[in-house]
Amino acid sequence: MPRIRKWIEKLEVPAEPGLTNTQLMLTNRDLRPVEHDRRQWRWFNFVAFWIADSLNINTWMISSSMIVDGLSWWQAWICVWVGYFIAACFVCLTGRIGAVYHVSFPVACRASFGIWGSFWPVFNRAAMAVVWYGVQGYIGGECVTLMIESIWPSYKNIPNGIPASSGVTTKNFVSFFLFWLISLPALWFPVHKIRHLFTVKAIYSPIAAIAFFAWAISRANGIGPIVHQPATVHGSALAWAVIKSIMSCLGNFATLIVNDPDFSRFSRTPKDALWSQLLTIPIGFGITSFIGIIVSSSSSVIFGGGFVWNPLTLLGQFLEGASSAERFGIFIISTGFTLAQLGTNISANSVSAGTDMTALLPRYLNIRRGSYICAAIGLCMCPWRLSSSSNAFTTYLSAYSIFLSSIAGVMICDYYVVRKGYLQVKDLYNAGKTSPYRYAYGFSWHAYAAYLSGIIINIVGFAGAVGRSVPVGAQYIYNINYISGIVVSSVMYYVLTRLFPIPATSDKWNEVHVDVDDLSIADGEEVYGEDDHPTGKPLDLEAPVDQKRPKSMTASVA
Repeated sequence: MPRIRKWIEKLEVPAEPGLTNTQLMLTNRDLRPVEHDRRQWRWFNFVAFWIADSLNINTWMISSSMIVDGLSWWQAWICVWVGYFIAACFVCLTGRIGAVYHVSFPVACRASFGIWGSFWPVFNRAAMAVVWYGVQGYIGGECVTLMIESIWPSYKNIPNGIPASSGVTTKNFVSFFLFWLISLPALWFPVHKIRHLFTVKAIYSPIAAIAFFAWAISRANGIGPIVHQPATVHGSALAWAVIKSIMSCLGNFATLIVNDPDFSRFSRTPKDALWSQLLTIPIGFGITSFIGIIVSSSSSVIFGGGFVWNPLTLLGQFLEGASSAERFGIFIISTGFTLAQLGTNISANSVSAGTDMTALLPRYLNIRRGSYICAAIGLCMCPWRLSSSSNAFTTYLSAYSIFLSSIAGVMICDYYVVRKGYLQVKDLYNAGKTSPYRYAYGFSWHAYAAYLSGIIINIVGFAGAVGRSVPVGAQYIYNINYISGIVVSSVMYYVLTRLFPIPATSDKWNEVHVDVDDLSIADGEEVYGEDDHPTGKPLDLEAPVDQKRPKSMTASVA
């Protein structure tokens, strides 16, 4: 037993001296407010981040699916701009919590859901991130397949030794494994440094996408027939097609809306995380969607027949009978898509899952360890089974947005309407009876009632989406599932907190403790700003365990 205990202790991550077992369940270095030295994201880093994130296969496919549903190209493009602008507004709303208080999503949601009640939203977000990591990784494997086939065409004919019942071939699994393998080094770097990867991706991937765009137009001798194709739905059918298209954009952002604090907390100032995100998201995703629509339009002219909506499928057709120069061009373009998938998988999934797992088990996990656990599960979950059916994947995406919209609704209402920006940072790490975020045994029934209300409003319509017979009214509500979820949960939370007031609120806008650089969680300690710290320096959290603060230090809150 002593030996086992010794090994378990070696697995513990560094922690502040003097913490109780309960406090060790609530904090570690990756969960604390980000110190000044690590606040390295400037406005152009967020611009690069979202340009990089917009260039992925899902963005292409979502805009293309709008045309399949009967919209004309320009109607689909308007839906893209509207949908992603609304998404950008929600991103900025949740992102401000991180940008002001420099805390991540798992810590921020403790204010609304409770110290222990936050575990379910965090677990839900972590589970979804892991699933998405596997799916996006499998799509990245398809990019790797194109890279290899453009160099060694014989790779296309690699013998298959995997049973057909498994749902994957040897070639596809090898490509997926290679993509998974090359992703591992990127998970090692801390979040405040990974911004450099997004900068590289924001330069290389757009160049590859524009090259693909120009090549497709050149081969088709024009932009193709989609731009001349009218809408095939009219009247109320057209209106609902537009609404569903906008909701598809929001569903694509459901994960990023709730976890934006995971990145915005590294911003130098709140402004760095505001306008850069509000403008770049609709512009970046709008341009990417336009490129996808036009390239798909050109495909029907180049190869005849129907439109090819998947850019990887179209690139694969370009490989047929390609010259060595053309194969090199396909290699360059597919490398851009591979890099795009890598960046998207890190930003939307691995960092989010790592941060969430850190909050679930902070004594033994940090973001790096959580990211590698996410990668391991993503490899084992057989993501090709989910990717094999586009209908199943679309249904899953819609269900995903139901759960996350309710979480976002509660958090946004709590911060902006109920508390008016007022958070007691230290108490977000305090499970004692004095903490205003303890509520009833650490759970906020106000938040959970509102959260369930946002889900229930959509649950009947969701049953209809999976084949059940439901009233038409429920179907209409489900068509606006993200908006209905976020509005119902917000309104319900506001009403409940007015009828049954909660502690630590403000009558006017009051963002305090916004520049805390050294937060001590240990009992009997307080918060120190850099300016009023007796030594002029923040506490070194990596110092030996026997390091103690001088008792003469006085409490000071910025």
